[in-house]
Amino acid sequence: MQTNEREPFVYANMRLAFILLITCFAAWGVAANMTDPLVKVFSKIFTMSNLQSAFVQFAYYGAYFCLALPAAFINVRFSYKTGVLTGLGLACLGALAFYPASLSMTYGFFLAALFIMAAGLSIQETSANPFVMAMGPRHNATRRLNLAQAFNPVGTNIGVFLAAVLILPNLNTATAEQRAAMSHDALNAVRAAELQAVMTPYVGMALVLLVIWLLIALVKVPRAENAGVSREQELHDGFIPTLKRLLKLPQYRWGVVAQFFNVAAQTCVWTFTIQYVQEAIGGSEASASDYLQYSLILFLISRFIMTWLIGIFRPALLLAGLGFIGTLLCAYAAQASDITGVWAIVGISACLSLMFPTIYGIALNGLGQDTKFGSAGLVMAILGGAIMPMVQGAVIDTFNASISYLVPAACFLIVAGYGVFAVRHVQD
Repeated sequence: MQTNEREPFVYANMRLAFILLITCFAAWGVAANMTDPLVKVFSKIFTMSNLQSAFVQFAYYGAYFCLALPAAFINVRFSYKTGVLTGLGLACLGALAFYPASLSMTYGFFLAALFIMAAGLSIQETSANPFVMAMGPRHNATRRLNLAQAFNPVGTNIGVFLAAVLILPNLNTATAEQRAAMSHDALNAVRAAELQAVMTPYVGMALVLLVIWLLIALVKVPRAENAGVSREQELHDGFIPTLKRLLKLPQYRWGVVAQFFNVAAQTCVWTFTIQYVQEAIGGSEASASDYLQYSLILFLISRFIMTWLIGIFRPALLLAGLGFIGTLLCAYAAQASDITGVWAIVGISACLSLMFPTIYGIALNGLGQDTKFGSAGLVMAILGGAIMPMVQGAVIDTFNASISYLVPAACFLIVAGYGVFAVRHVQD
């Protein structure tokens, strides 16, 4: 496709807004990956099965599903900026709710706080992704979104680092049997100290989110309109006609399916990395979390590499290839259960780095006036991160952590299939 070499990557009047949005991408990376280790943390603190503790991810990603569509209505009725600010504010409240949750020492209270925080992040992400795509020419929208998303793993690394430094080392070494033998008061004292460690980084993150909210609120951000579509036309077009148009488009319909399984694969791989490492080579939760940190560093580096490669190769072609490689790495880890399997798990993050923004860009390509509701559908597909970790947790409880990696292997295979479909039927 021929493009004008002089066309900007980001429109001049959108550059400051683009930079501020990058901080949002990093912020929800911190939240998501500080949450991943909580599955292991809560299973130990409250002496639960892997399936029960996986409700952490169900609460987190379930909130994404529930709030994505309301976010689309906010964007249509007001603006992308309003959506981002609404999401940041709600996420801030949810993070602050970790303080009373730590005092209550109730698992359900923590799940409620996570749900509120993730609800805000859902609104924020539903607004920020299409906002970034609208900040420059259409032909480089997928690459621009990949660049913005490249700063998400900066946040993910910070999130895992905070969990590794502030949460995991502060877990009491008592086993489930030893906890069961403790008196009620002794057990409560142990749990109180552990939950205090869980609360601290979330309250700190709430303060950071408040600063980002103030910066975006104070800066004048031009409204990003769909070309040739007025705000009045968006408001009066209606949701049902928009939904019907979206469902008629195979690239969008199958894009939502692919995003469901992409987020499912990502969440499964990272959520149970600690369990896999401990099963394969032993060690404490803190030492096993080092490999999750390695995964996210690789994810960060790969995001920038993939942004460069998209300028050379078709995004759909890269998506298909990395989907197949991710399938093979998961299958190898499922049968290896040793240090080579651990490094295969780490290597999966290089495959994941491209997937979310590329599926997003391909599915929304050319939607015009339907982009805002289309974006909501793709964020709702994050529900995969709520459901599939519970499936994998049940497999771990029944078999072991190694075999459970056949679950993300199947998810990657579906993502690869969407890449093949896009190569054949979607124009970049």
